[in-house]
Amino acid sequence: MLNILRKLIADKQVLILGFGREGKSTLSRLLQAGAYASLTIADQIRVSPGHPDIHVLSGPSYMDTLNDYDLVFKSPGIVLPEDPSAYDCQITSQMEVFFTAYREQIIGITGTKGKSTVTTLLYHILKENRRDVVLAGNIGIPAFDILEEIGPKTRIICELSCHQLEYIHVSPHVAVLLNIHEEHLDHYGTMKKYIHAKQQIYLHQKPEDLLLCDLNSLPSKNYCQAQIYTVSDQFSTADVLLSGTKIRFESGEYRIPAREIHLLGHHNHIDIAFDYALCHMLGLSDEEFETALKTYEPLPHRLSFIGERNHIRYYDDSISTIGDATIQALKSVPQVGSVLIGGMDRGIEYDDLISWLSADPVPHIILMEATGKRIYEEIQTRYPDFHAPERLLLVKDLQEAVAAARTLTAPGSACILSPAAASYGIFRNFEERGDVFRNLALNCC
Repeated sequence: MLNILRKLIADKQVLILGFGREGKSTLSRLLQAGAYASLTIADQIRVSPGHPDIHVLSGPSYMDTLNDYDLVFKSPGIVLPEDPSAYDCQITSQMEVFFTAYREQIIGITGTKGKSTVTTLLYHILKENRRDVVLAGNIGIPAFDILEEIGPKTRIICELSCHQLEYIHVSPHVAVLLNIHEEHLDHYGTMKKYIHAKQQIYLHQKPEDLLLCDLNSLPSKNYCQAQIYTVSDQFSTADVLLSGTKIRFESGEYRIPAREIHLLGHHNHIDIAFDYALCHMLGLSDEEFETALKTYEPLPHRLSFIGERNHIRYYDDSISTIGDATIQALKSVPQVGSVLIGGMDRGIEYDDLISWLSADPVPHIILMEATGKRIYEEIQTRYPDFHAPERLLLVKDLQEAVAAARTLTAPGSACILSPAAASYGIFRNFEERGDVFRNLALNCC
C-alpha cells in the first residue's frame, strides 16, 4: 500500500483538502510514504498539523488555489466549487487510493439507510466465526488507519457514504447497495446527482465482481458489468426474498429468530437478509450465522430502547434523517404514545410521512425545529383531510418536545425520537442529538 501511495505522490505538490479525522489519517500516511515535493493542508478553520514543513491554508478562500497543486486528497463532505473535471490538478481521496490497493478484498456497503447496521452486523458475524476480517470506512475508522491489520486474505468490510463514493473511480469486488431515498439534497442539489454518487459503488466493477442490490435500485446492465443478486421484501422474483421473518436464498430458507435478537423491526430484518446472503456466499452455515446474530448489539441511536421513566418507554432513533425511517420506527415499536419529529430543513419531501402520520394511530405528533414547522404548515395548508389534526403539537426545540411528551404520553406507551431530519446547525451530529434526548427523557426533572 505505501508503495502505491509513494508512487502516486512522488515529486508532486500535494494538498490535503479538509483536516478532520480522515485528513489527519491521510497526513500520517503521506509523511510515512514521503517522496512528495511539498505538502499543504487546507481547511476552513485554522488547524495545526504539528509539523514545521507543512503549509496551512485556512479561512473562506481555502479552496481558491487548488490548481496550484498537482494532487489533491479531498476529504468526504467537502463540496468543490466546480466539477473535478474543471480543475487542472488531479483530485483523489483516501478511499480511492485504498480501493486501488485492496479492491479484491473489499466488501463495500452503501445505502441511504441501514448501511451501518449491515456493515457492523456482517463484521460481527464473521469475527465471531473466527474469520480474518477488518472494519473500516464511514463507520468512523479511516481506511488508512487499518493498513497494519490487513493480510493477503483479510476481508475488508467497508461502509461507504455518498461523499466517499462521489468522485471515486474504483469499485469494490463485492458491492452492496441497500436502498436509495431522497437525502443530502443540500449537498447535491438534485436527486440525479445524489443517485449517481451512490451508483459509484458498482459503476467501475468488472464482470467477475458481485453486486448485492435492493430490487428497487436495480441498475441496467449498461451501467453494471458485475454479477447481480437482488434483494426484496415485495417481489418473488428477487434472488433474496424476505417474507415476514423468513429469508429465501438459493435453494434454502432461513427464519430470523425475531424474539431472540436485539434488532427491532421489519427494516432491520431486511438488513439481516442482506447479511445472510453475504454470509452464505462466504461459506457460513445457518447455525454459525444465527449464533452470532443473537449476540449482536445494535449501534446507538438506531431505534434503541434507552430506558423507562414514569412508566413511559423511550426509544432513541436520532439516526433518522428521512421520512421513511420515521415510518419504519412507528411500524416497529409497540404502543407508541408520542413521536418527536423535526430538525434542520434540507428541502426533502415529506408527503409520504404526512400521509402515514394521518393513518397511523399515534396519539401525539410533536413537531420541532425548521422541518417540524414546515410539516405542521404543510398539513394545515395542503392536507385538509389529515386525520385528527389535534394530535399535532408544534414546539420550539428538543427540550420543549421532550417536556411535552413527558406530559402527554400515556403510561404504558412509548415515546420515540425519530426526527426525519438532519441534526446539523442544532447539534454537532445525530449522536449528540440522541445523547441530549436520553438526558432530557431519563434524567431531567
